[in-house]
Amino acid sequence: MPTLRDPLWNNIRVDGPYLRLMDSAPFQRLRYVRQLGLAHLVYPGATHSRFEHALGAYHLARLTVRVLDDAGELGAVPALDRKLVVAAALLHDIGHYPFSHALEEVGVPHHEEVAEPLIAGGPIGAILREEFSADAPERILDLVRGTSEAPLQGLISGSIDLDKTDYLKRDAMMCGVAYGEIDVDRLRHALTIVTDPVTGRPTVGLREKGLSALESLLFAKYQMYRNVYWQHAVRSATAMYRRLVEDALRTGRLAVETLATYTDEGILHALDAGAAPPLLGALRERRLYKRAMEAPAAELTGLDLEWIAEDRDRTRAAEDALASAHGLRSGDLLLDYPRKERMIGLDLPLLARDGTVCRMTDSGLAGAINLPILAEQLYQSARWLRVFTVGRAEIARSEVLAVLAST
Repeated sequence: MPTLRDPLWNNIRVDGPYLRLMDSAPFQRLRYVRQLGLAHLVYPGATHSRFEHALGAYHLARLTVRVLDDAGELGAVPALDRKLVVAAALLHDIGHYPFSHALEEVGVPHHEEVAEPLIAGGPIGAILREEFSADAPERILDLVRGTSEAPLQGLISGSIDLDKTDYLKRDAMMCGVAYGEIDVDRLRHALTIVTDPVTGRPTVGLREKGLSALESLLFAKYQMYRNVYWQHAVRSATAMYRRLVEDALRTGRLAVETLATYTDEGILHALDAGAAPPLLGALRERRLYKRAMEAPAAELTGLDLEWIAEDRDRTRAAEDALASAHGLRSGDLLLDYPRKERMIGLDLPLLARDGTVCRMTDSGLAGAINLPILAEQLYQSARWLRVFTVGRAEIARSEVLAVLAST
């Protein structure tokens, strides 16, 4: 059985159908897609790939299924379901665009939508049907999208899915920061299968003894978002790349349907064909745009700014209006407000010590801090509205908000 050496989890064994999936061309592309996009321009060690992360998620899925099985939790879970959840962990990022999540903010399909033809067809679809079952691709897609009713769905998409566990620890290690510390072993051994009090179906839940480990996951994610994923220079590079690709899509230099076929270097090479855009040279030479204004989401309550990450036409209009007011060209000023997401979803079943099952969002759990409210408060302090400009400048917050309100 082949054993791969991983810097985070050490030895990872890959065999049978999982090895065939890993050796397929669509999966091998992930070797050349960086996990953290352009964060390596700030953290030089952050050059690890989606391939490594997918391998780590697969490894954690195998370990977790084994722990649940050893604890007698999987008696009602068919053997095929257990295998499919491991395959889903391996394939969950198969549709990622080059440089990770940045392009999803320019209006192109989400990476989970891109994954559908890759999982349902081609070599991966053929392997899944041959090795597992005729409906294996569809069942795995449901797991990846978070729409499956299988008891182990929560391991792939949910509050405590294995994706988070791997990427938080891996990203922290590769960036050389101490923010991604999670009590992984305690969290894994606190998982259980319970009857969801809302749906009445068996699902992954957490024993009360695992609350402290869950807190470690929450704080790790907050610290990584604040200090790595949404760090100002990382977001500057991301905004520049986003505008660069968006311009190429608008002029026909790139096509939406081919974006997910590129590697990181491949898309840069495509953008370099002909007259290279100035933004491309700036990214390659690390001439990042500077902050002209910034404000945390916690100070912007009551304002509707979600469109900045969702309506690119409106956002470009606001960018160009601000640029014109300060004597800048179109593209010399960029707005950034990360796409809204929950810092960590905490609406999961909790098995109390007295045997009752409640949801984390329910009140009255003695001795527990209100994790859902805390998660929202941490999220508001990690997310910032920023204006980046090609050179150093200062723009008043009131002016920015006035333009945003009138656009």
